[in-house]
Amino acid sequence: MTLNHDGPATSSVTVMDADAVNRALARICYEIIERNEGLDHLAIVGVRTRGVPLARRIAQRLAQIEGTPVPSGELDITLYRDDLDPNEQPTPTEGPTVHGGDLPESLAGKTVVLVDDVLFTGRTTRAALDALMDHGRPDRILLAVLVDRGHRELPIRADFVGKNMPTSLDEAVDVHLSEVDGEDLVAIRKVAQA
Repeated sequence: MTLNHDGPATSSVTVMDADAVNRALARICYEIIERNEGLDHLAIVGVRTRGVPLARRIAQRLAQIEGTPVPSGELDITLYRDDLDPNEQPTPTEGPTVHGGDLPESLAGKTVVLVDDVLFTGRTTRAALDALMDHGRPDRILLAVLVDRGHRELPIRADFVGKNMPTSLDEAVDVHLSEVDGEDLVAIRKVAQA
């Protein structure tokens, strides 16, 4: 379950079922092809956890549509987050590392489509950008998200959006994917404020 707020859960409302998720991903794929005039020099990278299966689905569908494989990978941004406890951060001599990620061999000269499930404050995306730049320097990075819920704290905008879903700060967006949760759906729920 993707939780954007802590606190006890209340009832939720499904806003995207499996068919809606599938249609949104199909639309994103065609937009990626159109915007990039094909798939040459393209790599798809998912942000753990739910961005990874979304990235794999997008890469598979792009390959089906265009008849050519698209390199894909995953990115673990844990050590790049700015909301970790300072005692959990790596020391300056250690430096942050992309750990547990599985990225294409080289991102140099590529257009990378970074994939995540929900775009909220923009902090996860900022951490992912830092991690990608430490791995290599792509020609350009585009952002694809299943849900854009607003409330940005950083000047980050998605290039490809499955669904714009305006929310209030006392709501959470839960994305369920069959690879992780056994089903595809997106729901909104109220979260009790502390």
